[in-house]
Parts: sequence; structure tokens; C-alpha cells
Amino acid sequence: MRILQLHNFYKIAGGEDVVVRSEKNLLEAHGNSVALLDVDNDAIASKFSQTMTAVNAIYSHASKQRVLQEINRFRPDIVHVHNFFPLLSPAVYDACREARVPVVQTLHNFRLFCANSFFYRDGKVCEDCMGKFFPTPAVVHGCYRDSRIGSAVVGTMQSIHRIRGTWRDRVDRYIALTDFARSKFIEGGLPPEKISLKPNFLSPDPGIGPGSGEYTLFVGRLSPEKGLDILLKAWEKLGQSIPLKIVGDGPLADQVKHLSVKLPGVELLGKQPKNRVLDLMKEAKMLMFPSGWYEGFPLVLVEAYAVGLPVIAGNLGSMSTLVVPGRTGLHFRPGDANDLIAQVEWAIAHPEELKNMRQNARREFESKYTADCNYQQLFKIYELARA
Repeated sequence: MRILQLHNFYKIAGGEDVVVRSEKNLLEAHGNSVALLDVDNDAIASKFSQTMTAVNAIYSHASKQRVLQEINRFRPDIVHVHNFFPLLSPAVYDACREARVPVVQTLHNFRLFCANSFFYRDGKVCEDCMGKFFPTPAVVHGCYRDSRIGSAVVGTMQSIHRIRGTWRDRVDRYIALTDFARSKFIEGGLPPEKISLKPNFLSPDPGIGPGSGEYTLFVGRLSPEKGLDILLKAWEKLGQSIPLKIVGDGPLADQVKHLSVKLPGVELLGKQPKNRVLDLMKEAKMLMFPSGWYEGFPLVLVEAYAVGLPVIAGNLGSMSTLVVPGRTGLHFRPGDANDLIAQVEWAIAHPEELKNMRQNARREFESKYTADCNYQQLFKIYELARA
């Protein structure tokens, strides 16, 4: 099969960018031809560029023509859209329709219904714009990059394409990453019969680790929605019983660094290469996942399961089903530092149960998140889109 991928890369690289490249490599490894048409948010620099981006985010005729040219050149059997926002715009769907090429869209986040794509505002889950014709709350609160103008642009894009039927008619197949996310997209108005389920995957397989290190681990972006305030509050007490290593970078880096100096047992390692992260995971006792938003499908979870690392996560959104209490990890009440403390202390006091969770986590990876499993799922979705 010949697959054309479309993706707007982010200014700060994230999991979506990794998934795009991983799927490209996976498809090519199985004999498919893949072309990637990509744009980069680094192109948005000058005030003029920012203004034009705002206009084009709603509908970019230039992007439509660029996609048409690439379709004519590459002659794909399928176009797989990962992220169209803001530089490509929903105009790419019209290009595919004119060229009569089926479209698959991976729903990595909630951008179609939420200006900041997270369903998260002011330190808590927010669905104020869900179901509204125009997302006025997002504009009032400046949800997109703390900008009311920017939020109005995103809201206009959402509303216009809802009226045009873009989301309903111009995508042949959607990919949701979790059952929870699929339910949210259906609630937002996407046709349920068009939404397939396919998680992220990890390749190559790093193999299971021994878990012999006497520490817990956090891996992720150091930003408010990741629940770092709850995590550090918990370690005001837990630091005396088990160390916490924090891997990552982000807007809260300075704050976390300051607190890590004051809190016993907390060590900030900063951003680390992937191999080093996997080595740390192999030795860790538990992965801390205190995220306060719904999450998409965090690659760190797949990595943890691959090395046999149990996860302690907030019972919220996708994590409520991705982590199975007593089997692959434990749940705590979202935002409740005391309950997080209780779960960690229980795990420390039950080493045999924790050992069983390691084996179960690895089995979960082998049954659901390998490259071979993912390829079979992805190819079937492409065939459904072409049917």
C-alpha cells in the first residue's frame, strides 16, 4: 500500500511526533511505501507569520494545493492525517476528497472540541466547551496559549467545520487511542461507526528489567497538568521511605529543581536520552503517573509495561482503564496526595504483589502494544477506510 502521512510538528517535540515517525518506520518495514508531508511550527516567527497562521488555521488554500500536488506526485492509496493544526488546516480533507483518496485521522488529542486540546483549565479537568456551538468559555479564559484572540481563532475553526460537516463527512476513518477517548469523541459528535481503536506501540522491544533499584520514577513533561504538585506534596512524607527520581523538562523545571533540593529523597535528573530512560525504568520499583488531565495515550506507559514496571496513576480518564489496579499497577484518587501516599506505602509493604504486577505489566505489553500487533490493527483500519 502507498500511504501519505500529513503532520504539523510541534515547536516542543512531544509524543505525537514520535508516533508519526514510528508508524512510518513500521509501515515501511512491512513493505509499504510511505511519504511524509510535514510542516513545523518553528515557521511561525514574525508578527506577519502569526497573523497569517491565525487566518490559515481556519482554512489554508495554500495547504490544500500543496497536498493536492503531493497526492498527484505520490499517488497514495490512503492519506493518514496526524495533526493538521495550525499550519495545514482542515483544508487538507478537501484536497483528499477532490483527489478521491480515502482519509484516516488519528485523534491524538481533543483539539476538535477543546481550544487547548487537553480538556484542562485552572488546575482541573474542564469540559465547559463540550457540546457548544461556539466555545465561548475558551475565548473568555484565553484557553489557547493564554490568548483570547488565539482561542477565538480555534473556536471559529471548530465551529465552521462543524457546520460544513468536515468532521462528519470528510474523514473515512478515525483512530482513537483508548476506549475513554473514543467515548469522548462520540459525545462530541463524531460518528461512532467511523471510530476505530488503536493504541500506541513501542519498537524495538527493550525487554523486561529486574526492578532492583530502590526508587520510584516520574518521566514526563514538567508542566502543571502532569500533577507534579501532588507528586511533590506526597514526597514531603514519602522521601524518608523511598527515593523519587524525576526525568523531564518543561515550564516547571526551575520550580521542581528548587523543591527537589529541599525535599529529601527527590532527585531531578532533567531531560535524558531514551536509552537512559529505559534503563532507569528497568531498575525502578514503580512509575508515578499523577497526571491531572485525561491524557491521550502516553508513550511512557507503553515503555513502562515493556520493561515490566508497575504504574501508580490517578483514576482519571484513560488511565482508569489503561492501568488495572492490582494487576499492572494501582490507582489513587486524582489530586489526593494522601491517597497517593497510601498506595505507594501499600506497594512498598507488599513486594510479592509488586513482583506479580511487573510480570503482568510485561504480559500486557506483549499482548497489546508490540509493533506486530499495532501493524495488524493499523493495516485493517486502512482497509476499512478504503472499503
